[in-house]
Amino acid sequence: MIRQSVLLFLLGAGLFPALVQGAEGQAGGGDFSFLSSFLQMIAALLLVVGLILLTYYLSTRLMRKIPALKPGSQHIRILEVRALGPRKALVLVEVAGEYLLLASSGDHLNLIKQVPMLEEIEVIDEPSDRQSFFSLLKRAASRR
Repeated sequence: MIRQSVLLFLLGAGLFPALVQGAEGQAGGGDFSFLSSFLQMIAALLLVVGLILLTYYLSTRLMRKIPALKPGSQHIRILEVRALGPRKALVLVEVAGEYLLLASSGDHLNLIKQVPMLEEIEVIDEPSDRQSFFSLLKRAASRR
């Protein structure tokens, strides 16, 4: 009985009068027609999708109000990671305006050097004997 009243509410008497009359006539019967079941399924799906979108919208608004979760409040940045071997790497990290060079090896993390901001970091470009994917793609396209 409740399913039929919800279906009548969703469909409205003016939209599908033959379907509404068929649903009212089946008050004692057990089955709905395929169309009414399909429409009920679509209405339930729209309700669930609407609730998901509403929850997403409200949760993102709540996350913006919590200062620790704001994207702009990052005080620690990993600038570069250079792998030295299996489970061994050098990590350059910026913490509150200072640069730290850390050595990561398996379960250990050791401070190698603290680089002050006044010291200039020299960038050395390594010559690469390998060609980039873009240059290979460009050369292959020019052959045709």
